[in-house]
Amino acid sequence: MLTGKQKRFLRAKANQMRPIFQVGKTGVNENMIVQINEALEKRELIKVSILQNCLEDKQVVADGLVQGTNAELVQIIGNNIVLYKESEENKQIQLP
Repeated sequence: MLTGKQKRFLRAKANQMRPIFQVGKTGVNENMIVQINEALEKRELIKVSILQNCLEDKQVVADGLVQGTNAELVQIIGNNIVLYKESEENKQIQLP
């Protein structure tokens, strides 16, 4: 689990990032989870955008992504979800 200080640090880092995945009306699927997992391994911190035509609530989408990828939910801001997962091989982010 992330501490409040670590979440603030990650939120600050994610602030300038652009979303690299979009969740549409089909919601979260297996293929998306596999791709997000790969991106988390490379980058550790990613932003996922929820499109307006998504039928699921953003909290449900976030829970699905967190369970599928075993990542930490850093924040949900507007229609964006910020996820963090420590990389096993490409560790780049040093948490405070």
